[in-house]
Amino acid sequence: MELINIEGTPKTPTVTMNPETGVVAIKGRSIPENSIEFYKPIVDWLEEYAKAPQAKTVVNVQLEYFNTSSSKCILDVFKKLEVLKKDQNEVVINWYYEEDDEDMLEAGEDYESIIKVPFKMIQIVD
Repeated sequence: MELINIEGTPKTPTVTMNPETGVVAIKGRSIPENSIEFYKPIVDWLEEYAKAPQAKTVVNVQLEYFNTSSSKCILDVFKKLEVLKKDQNEVVINWYYEEDDEDMLEAGEDYESIIKVPFKMIQIVD
């Protein structure tokens, strides 16, 4: 499996996916022209990774903002992690949000209520 490293742009997040460490990071803004196209390699990678995952997978999500079409794709990413968890693998999702960003905190809580994977809400204090 290959390390995925997608450089962020003003419209897309930086994404790092390391099969050696089991760490996935998504950081920045997610308002791509085509969310499905942007997230497809991420979902595909997770599908492949699920065949031989690390004992513990840690996902760090630190998004400033995402649009509606991205939210659906992010849910697809989390659903792949849910499959890993069902297969008795340890999966932790760290959801980072700015101290005064209630919307991002609520978004994380919404995902947590849908997905059967534990979320850790981590407040970023400037």
